[in-house]
Amino acid sequence: MQKYKAQKDKVTFDKKFLVLTLLLTLVGLIALTDASAPLAQRSFSDKFFFIKQQLVWAFFGVVSLFVISKVNYKFWEKIASLLFFASLFGLLLVFVPNIGAKFLGARRWVILGPLTFQPSEFIKLTLAVYIAKLATRDKKLFAYLLPIILSSFLIMLQPDLGTTIVVVGMAMVQIFVSGIPLAFFALTLAGGLILGIVLIIFSDYRRERLLTFFYETRDPLDKSYHIRQILLALGSGGLFGVGLGHSRQKYLFLPETATDSIFAVISEEVGFLGAALLILVFIYFIIRGLKIARRAPDRFSQILAIGIVSWIGGQTFLNISSMLALVPLTGIPLPFFSYGGSSLVTILIACGILLNISRYGKEK
Repeated sequence: MQKYKAQKDKVTFDKKFLVLTLLLTLVGLIALTDASAPLAQRSFSDKFFFIKQQLVWAFFGVVSLFVISKVNYKFWEKIASLLFFASLFGLLLVFVPNIGAKFLGARRWVILGPLTFQPSEFIKLTLAVYIAKLATRDKKLFAYLLPIILSSFLIMLQPDLGTTIVVVGMAMVQIFVSGIPLAFFALTLAGGLILGIVLIIFSDYRRERLLTFFYETRDPLDKSYHIRQILLALGSGGLFGVGLGHSRQKYLFLPETATDSIFAVISEEVGFLGAALLILVFIYFIIRGLKIARRAPDRFSQILAIGIVSWIGGQTFLNISSMLALVPLTGIPLPFFSYGGSSLVTILIACGILLNISRYGKEK
């Protein structure tokens, strides 16, 4: 403890990472207020419906960020197993009648009294903590694969391929840096890719999304409608955008403006230059996170930090790439921006853990 205390006196915390986190949260709230207004007015007769709820979760998340940044990161190693299996239990609850809720054909939410949350968001963090703990025990490959398989199986039952991709991708990065032999890692990666292709081929919904990605002009009023409206929003923005608050696509032309498609609305209003600036801020956020991981004081904190950064970075990449038609639409929310309390709070908690790790970081 004296060693860690000495390091703490030498390095406080990554202030730039804190500023970036708060900046992304603030800009995300402003963007959500703008993008969600028409949808909220139509669905709830209150154009501020989404932002009022998001503000409550943002307040709770920011408070959690500062509190958890004071909690020694080793605490999470002690309760890693408890957190992970509690999250698995949460994934099971979505299938319990009168507790799990089904919206738009997917069963992803749990309703407990006035509280509604999405367990698949919390599994991202708890799995990252659990994998980091396993890495300190030098476990065999199967010990890593079992929690990944359990988590992925329960998420796919909801069904939610996008979240599965993020969870598996995050865990595979952690396994890679933990020192698993490359032959085993490559074999596992190949098996995962084959399984993913099979899941897409044998699902009508996922197969249609993949075909739409390759043939964007097919069925423009149905299967290709979403991606075509996204591309219209991006094209309308041009270089400088149509102006803040002046998006036309958000007026019920573009689906999911409060969640998956919020980047398209932002791009329409601030243009290529504004969208590029936002992407650069995300890149710098990821670089600061990787710097924290590089300076982490021990194996657990390093693997955990890498897991958190790869999760947030991977999710950001998937969302923006799908908006740019670089990958098929996955239904993945944009971190800090998309509506959803579970996502925002979990991400802010994870950032709090990163800040605490940075307090004990080694000078390099």
